Amino acid sequence: MSLNDPIADMLTRLRNACASRHRRVDMPASKMKLEIARILKEYDFIQDYRTVESEEGKPLLRVVLKYAHGGQSVLREARRVSTPGLRKYVGVSEIPRVRNGLGMAILSTSRGVMSDRQARAANTGGELLALVW
Repeated sequence: MSLNDPIADMLTRLRNACASRHRRVDMPASKMKLEIARILKEYDFIQDYRTVESEEGKPLLRVVLKYAHGGQSVLREARRVSTPGLRKYVGVSEIPRVRNGLGMAILSTSRGVMSDRQARAANTGGELLALVW
């Protein structure tokens, strides 16, 4: 199956799995998705991630979801901002603060994929991939 926007597909799979209270979710792996999963784990939105092989021999990204004590998902919303049809680039002064610092923005910069805090510290802007809270 060909996907036009694999990052939006990843975020949708995460949202759907959290809404259905699944323990983990599998999706096709790519370097960009691995970097996004690394950032989500670094900021405690997911419990863990790893790559596994599918039956066809293709790599899959397996994300283990994280839930609070009441059974509520830690990942409440994940929204794609920059799409293949309309790219959204921001400078360092235009990086949004998500939910007054409780959430984060994920950016693709010339120094790699990083969170909004890391991009501000590195004084670099880039493509605004997603907002997560």
